[in-house]
Amino acid sequence: MEPLASKIRPRTLEEFVGQEHLVGEGQPLRTAIEQKHLFSFVFWGPPGVGKTTLAQIYAQSLDAKFYHLSAVSAGKDEIRKIIKEEPASPAGSSKNRPKVLFLDEIHRFNKAQQDFLLPYVESGEITLIGATTENPSFEVIPPLLSRCRVFVLNELTSDEMLQIINRTGFEMSQDAKDWLIAMANGDARAAITMIENTHRLYKKITVETLKKTLQSKHLRYDKAGEEHYNTISAFIKSMRASQPDAAIYYLTRMVDSGEDPLFIARRMVIFASEDIGLAVPTALVVANAVFRACETIGYPECAINLAHGVAYLCGCKKNRSAYDALRAAQKDVKEFGNLPIPMSIRNAPTKLMKELGYGEGYEAYTTDDLLPDKLKGKRYYKYN
Repeated sequence: MEPLASKIRPRTLEEFVGQEHLVGEGQPLRTAIEQKHLFSFVFWGPPGVGKTTLAQIYAQSLDAKFYHLSAVSAGKDEIRKIIKEEPASPAGSSKNRPKVLFLDEIHRFNKAQQDFLLPYVESGEITLIGATTENPSFEVIPPLLSRCRVFVLNELTSDEMLQIINRTGFEMSQDAKDWLIAMANGDARAAITMIENTHRLYKKITVETLKKTLQSKHLRYDKAGEEHYNTISAFIKSMRASQPDAAIYYLTRMVDSGEDPLFIARRMVIFASEDIGLAVPTALVVANAVFRACETIGYPECAINLAHGVAYLCGCKKNRSAYDALRAAQKDVKEFGNLPIPMSIRNAPTKLMKELGYGEGYEAYTTDDLLPDKLKGKRYYKYN
């Protein structure tokens, strides 16, 4: 039986919900689809936000042969089979259709596998669409990444999630919809699967039956699913609350399930700057050391390194002032764009620029406000 998520999957951009910064009028991905522009790219974003759907819509717009592989189970042999099929050709050719390879969880491909893929992407024999929940800067080899554009996808908003829930066609109260939206945390696939499973088990979809479905052991999600994200969330929040017992418990659950130790360690590195920050600057050093240990040692021994790091991070004082300053500054950059930089701190490498006043009046240790005029007096960084 075809899963509900597949049945209601959008076939066109007009049906697609979310990612307006990519598929809205005049935005880059919509333009590429409308102009049938053939190029390789990587989708980076959380699960259930439309990566697979957009890849299919893109391939369909090019009348391309679409191949869907998961890097978890696929390898060089599967790619060889695609290569050996009739040669690919540019979009619009009457002879052969281009080959679009959608490689889900591309971060699971090791360096050797990515190296194998590189010449076929470089020659245009394969147009690659990678999908990952991890930062591609760390997970995709530089030569391959340099030949791909990276599109960042965002979590779906509550309004967007509501549109998708309504599309399923199942009757439920607004309370049930609100509970689903909160549970799914921006993951449309998780919400749709929950609806489908609840209807199969209980027919009627209510907050109560949804909760019962969530607690059904045989319907638990795998490591790529909702349970995975609940556990990492509990792990981080336990460290934030300085509770080593809870944090080590959730760590152990992830380790026991075979979770990638680098996935765990990477979030510890983020946590060291986001939540501990300047309260204990060496926390970042320790977290980086844990990441490196996991990278060089691997399971089972690196679980000890992870536990060591978790206990240390839990015991650190917390200070989010640097993180909060970054977010506040990002908000102004997004709202005001590239405001004019004060003339005194502009670079003046040429005579003409000096004559125009670039760098004039610069003092290394000035107490003057160096923000753009529109933001004078603004304070982002508030150490607490």
